[in-house]
Amino acid sequence: MTTPPPALLIAGHGTRDQAGAEAFRSFVRELGRRHPELPVAGGFIELSPPPLGDAVTELVERGVRRFAAVPLMLVSAGHAKGDIPAALAREKERHAGISYTYGRPLGPHPSLLKVLERRLDEALGESVRTPEDRADVTVLLVGRGSTDPDANAEVHKAARLLWEGRGYAGVEPAFVSLAAPDVPSGLDRCVKLGARRIVVLPYFLFTGILPDRVRQQTEGWAAAHPETEVRSAEVIGPEPELLDLVMERYREAVKGDLRMNCDSCVYRIALPGFEDKVGQPQQPHFHPDDDGHDHDGHHHGHHHHGGHAHAH
Repeated sequence: MTTPPPALLIAGHGTRDQAGAEAFRSFVRELGRRHPELPVAGGFIELSPPPLGDAVTELVERGVRRFAAVPLMLVSAGHAKGDIPAALAREKERHAGISYTYGRPLGPHPSLLKVLERRLDEALGESVRTPEDRADVTVLLVGRGSTDPDANAEVHKAARLLWEGRGYAGVEPAFVSLAAPDVPSGLDRCVKLGARRIVVLPYFLFTGILPDRVRQQTEGWAAAHPETEVRSAEVIGPEPELLDLVMERYREAVKGDLRMNCDSCVYRIALPGFEDKVGQPQQPHFHPDDDGHDHDGHHHGHHHHGGHAHAH
C-alpha cells in the first residue's frame, strides 16, 4: 500500500481587513483545486478566521496524520520564527499521533521578484516602454517592518535583488511600521538620491490594512511634493508564481531541505542593541498600523529560544 503524501497546511499572518483575509482563504482553496491528490488547509495566527488550530483539526478529521506547514509570509519574523512553531507544538499535543515538518518563508525568490517587476511595469504603464526609460525610475520597496533586525534585513536583500540587472535608477527599502525608514522618510531619501520618478511598491502578498496604509502615506507625501512624480503599485497577489512557490516550499519541507539562516537570528546571535534577546522567549510584536492586534484578549504561546528551537 502506497503511503499518502503529507498534507499541506498554510499558515497566514491574519488581518482585520476582510478582503485580505478572503484573499488568503481563496488562495488556499485554489491550491487545493490545483492539487486534488493532496489534502490542503489554511489558517491564521491571529485576527482572522479560521485559526491555525482549526485548520489542523480539519486535516485530522480528513484522516491526515502527517503534514508539512508552510508559512505564507515573505520574511522570517516573529510569526514564522516563534508563533507558528508554538502553535504547531500545541496542536501536536492536542492530536495524538500526528507529525509535521515546518517549511521556510517565501523570501525574495526569483519568481516573486518577477511578479514585483510586473507590478512596477503595470504602475508605470506606457510611460516606460524601454529598458532605458527605467533609468529614470526609483523604486521604494515597502515591507511590513519588524522588531527583528534579521527580518528587516530580508527586505533590504529583496530591494537589492530587485535592483540587480533590471535597469532601475535604484530600489530603496522602507517599512510601514516598527522599523525605519517609514514611507515618508523613504520617499525623502529617494529625492535626496536624485529620484525624478518614484514607484512605491508594497512588499506584501495580499491586500490589507498595512498595504492600504502604504498607499495612504504615499498619496499624502505626493500631495505635499507635487514636483516629484509618484505612483503606487499593487501587492503581489495570488499569482501563479506564488502558487508554485508554496508548492516548492512544501516539497522542501517534506524532504527536510529547509536551508533557513540562523547566522543573524536575534534569538541566537548577540546583535548590537539586541543582546538581551539571546535565548529569551520570543515576544509577539504589535503592528500599530494593523488596526490594533488585540493583545489584551489575545495571547500568543511564547516559544523559548534558549536552545534555538524554532524551525531552522
